[in-house]
Amino acid sequence: MQELTHYIGGEHVKGTSGRFADVMNPATGEVQAKVPLASTEELDHAVQVAAKAQPAWAAVNPQRRARVLMKFVDLLNRDMDKLAEALSREHGKTLPDAAGDVQRGLEVVEYCIGAPQMLKGEFTDSAGPGIDMYSMRQPLGVSAGITPFNFPAMIPMWMFAPAIACGNAFILKPSERDPSVPLMLAELMEEAGLPKGILQVVNGDKESVDAILDHPVIQSIGFVGSTPIAEYIYGRGCSNGKRVQCFGGAKNHMIIMPDADMDQAADALVGAGYGAAGERCMAISVAVPVGDETADRLIEKLVPRIEKLKVGPYTAGNDVDYGPVVTKAAQENILRLVQTGVDQGAKLVVDGRDFKLQGYEDGFFVGAHLFDHVTTDMDIYKTEIFGPVLSTVRAKTYEEALGYAMDHEYGNGTAIFTRDGDTARDFANRINIGMVGINVPIPVPLAYHTFGGWKKSGFGDLNQHGPDAFKFYTRTKTITSRWPSGIREGGEFNFKAMD
Repeated sequence: MQELTHYIGGEHVKGTSGRFADVMNPATGEVQAKVPLASTEELDHAVQVAAKAQPAWAAVNPQRRARVLMKFVDLLNRDMDKLAEALSREHGKTLPDAAGDVQRGLEVVEYCIGAPQMLKGEFTDSAGPGIDMYSMRQPLGVSAGITPFNFPAMIPMWMFAPAIACGNAFILKPSERDPSVPLMLAELMEEAGLPKGILQVVNGDKESVDAILDHPVIQSIGFVGSTPIAEYIYGRGCSNGKRVQCFGGAKNHMIIMPDADMDQAADALVGAGYGAAGERCMAISVAVPVGDETADRLIEKLVPRIEKLKVGPYTAGNDVDYGPVVTKAAQENILRLVQTGVDQGAKLVVDGRDFKLQGYEDGFFVGAHLFDHVTTDMDIYKTEIFGPVLSTVRAKTYEEALGYAMDHEYGNGTAIFTRDGDTARDFANRINIGMVGINVPIPVPLAYHTFGGWKKSGFGDLNQHGPDAFKFYTRTKTITSRWPSGIREGGEFNFKAMD
């Protein structure tokens, strides 16, 4: 049985709390490792190490900090296969999906190589008689990130890359369900030249989370996970005077207009709804066809595609469409929600409840499900299922379809499939959701734009990556400066207004 560690001060450190969590192989249902759960004292030690190392790192000029990230990108590419395999082994993703997880994090690191440009301040000369004013962005000190199981490579890099580029030290508390890749990333950062103590990985549960929220040295916190926990972290972190950004749950709608290319829309829905077993906060979980004819054509296209999906372990080859969900509890919760959909009157067009994979009967696999005639009062519509379940809500008109997305409490992502530019433009302008796709099913922005949802999908005024990241991980200082032009006699006792 492998016993994992924390990563503190440039070393793998065994846990001392005596508490551990099981790291499962989701494909087999077997325990493959144990990960230590840090105590408040262990978290405090990591913070003290980070606080001691951070001032020297902040004094390194941004160009040299960026060179560490440049080398890190090279190492990520070198170890891509190794990282993807470790990720798949603990999460259950297919290998191509796991490599994509690493790649989308890598792209944010590439953007952060531009730190010298992003950290430039502003200058105004002659703001008054002999007076200059300038502002500069300075690091916060020690930052922390609490990251989810579903993207164990991408989301940590979305957080620690800009934080470190800005001159901060960073405490990463990854998910205890798949902690190996975050530990590997910390090793690679130091191989790239990052000083010891600047990136620490502390594994843990709620005790570690609360220690982060309450620690007086930690200045900012990033979080991605469920909305109830996002609300908890945001409220407690802000009440402790910290800068906090939290991203929560989602229920992403895709509207299909009558003029849409139905084959394109069906392909998009299958990939966006069932990829990664639906364990994505940007997954499409609600299809909203406009008009019964559109709905009937869509269902006709979807059914054969869904029935052909190949479900299996990542070791079964790159033609596997999706793997297991992350835990037995997740599997049971998905199947419970599917049953509530049946009980509440939705039509289960594709029924995956009896899915079993030969040789992997103890794995956490869930068959694909497709519902039709779902209504907004049903649990499967209101709840983020986080599994391979697609619900179809029929709308009579475009306005009704728009209303479904706008009225839902979540506002992470949405999409519309249409050939009509006026409809697409109206949708993009009016929708109250943070990320919008037009004939794009999963509109995750590229690294140089920002990622963030609205309503109960996002808490805080700044998004992840892009320019917002450099604002989040720095504070602005403004200086007003005047230098006397020669020897002056006496003092001035009146306050002169600036001309």
